[in-house]
Formats: sequence, C-alpha cells, structure tokens
Amino acid sequence: MMSQDQHSGIDSARPARSSHARVFALQDAFTQLPGGDQRVLDLAAATGMPDSTVHRILQSGVPGGAFGQVRRGKYRPGPTIIKAAIHAMAHVPGAATTQGILADLHERTGAAALLFALAPFGGLRRLCTDYAWGQMDPGELGVFAHPLVTHSRSLRTGASGRVILANLPAPLQQLVFDEELPDDAAPGALRDDRALAASLVEIRRSGYAVGREEVVPGWEAVAAPVMWADVAVGSVVLAKPAGELSDLGRLIGHTCRAARMLSEYASCPAPAA
Repeated sequence: MMSQDQHSGIDSARPARSSHARVFALQDAFTQLPGGDQRVLDLAAATGMPDSTVHRILQSGVPGGAFGQVRRGKYRPGPTIIKAAIHAMAHVPGAATTQGILADLHERTGAAALLFALAPFGGLRRLCTDYAWGQMDPGELGVFAHPLVTHSRSLRTGASGRVILANLPAPLQQLVFDEELPDDAAPGALRDDRALAASLVEIRRSGYAVGREEVVPGWEAVAAPVMWADVAVGSVVLAKPAGELSDLGRLIGHTCRAARMLSEYASCPAPAA
C-alpha cells in the first residue's frame, strides 16, 4: 500500500514530437510504470506514442544495449543506460566533499553524522558510505556496525530509510511496501502500512524525518534526503542516544543544511579546476 500523495506519472496527453524527445520519453516511461519488464502497449499508452513507434524505438535500441528484450513483447532498460547512471553518480560529490560536510555536521551538533546511499542492485536498500564520529566510541554506547553503519535492511525502517523512500517514484515505493519488515527491526519501526504511508506524506511536506529507536534500540535520529533533481539518491543522518535529541529544531536545521549541500553538489557539480 503506497501513500495517497504519490508522485505524478507521465502526461500521456503530450506525446513527444521529435525523434530524440521520443527516445527520452520512452526511457522515462520505464521509471513511471509499475513493475519491471514492460509491454509495448503499456509503454505506448504511457508516452502517448503509437505502438509501432514505440516498437521501432525499442528494437533499434536493443543491439546497442539501450533497451533489453527479455521475452517477446516485453522490454527493460538496457546496460548502456545503467552504465551512464553509474558514471554520472560516481563523480559527484567526491569523497573529500562528503567527509568535510559530515565532519562539519558532527562538530556543530556533537552527534554521529552519517551518509547513506541508495543501493538498488538486488532490491532497494540503503548503505552507509561515509560517517564522522569524532571522539565518540560507538561500541561503548551500544552501537555496532551491522544495524547502524553497514546494514542493508529495508527502506521501511529508520529515518534514513524512510526519508529516501518518501522521495522515490511510486512504482519503487510499491516494491518496498511489498517487502516484509525485517525480522530484526527495532521495536520503534513502523510496522503498519497505513502509518508508514502517512509518515511518507509528512516527510515530503517537511523535508526531513525523525526516527525514535527504529534501527538501534536506545538511539534516535534525524535524517534529510540527498536529492538529484526530484529523486532521492541517499540521506544524511544525525544520530544520538535516546533522550539527547534536545533542541530538535536546531538539529533538524543542521541536518537539512548538510543534505542540501550534498544535493547541490550532485545536481550542479563544481567545474574542474
């Protein structure tokens, strides 16, 4: 069950006119339709283009890998699209940039600052790719690598996961809603689909999420999405032991500021020196 405040789909009333625009519209249709492999008829309806035009574009893109034909009448994005996406995301922001922003967030708040990236291969997950602990000793505070730093559990759990989930296209949200909640999810995790859906609406409205012991018992977090255009590619997380999220408005402000900085680097990378 997805939230009622879903991202809008393709405007089929305005089919692309130029040949290049038709290709781009067809690529975008794959991101808007539910499920994985798509039929020509569904792609044609989504783009407003004739079936014959859609079929011709798909067939012309199969040999070069722009599209993949998995069985008769069904297609998926091909490896060249995936290669282009990986190439684009690998260059911005750089490791020095992310570490500097996280270190600054830690210094301003005294909290653990972490960067999670969306990892789509093998199912939608999040993975911690960078962090700034300062002089904190997570082990002494009862925080261990699996649940907080290197876990790849569902986007249903934790502020870091829900803030990403809230800013994904509706078909990808549905994949997460269809998953079972991890068996080792902390007691604070949102287990009811309706409550989860309502939280996503509020997250999109406010621009952040607050997690109360959703991942690690005894720890709470504030998270804000790292955006590339209108899609989340990760999240910045500020984490403290339960009861220490005092002056919440200030902590939210610092977390959102760090996320905006990373989003700006992703969307508008600095020119090469």
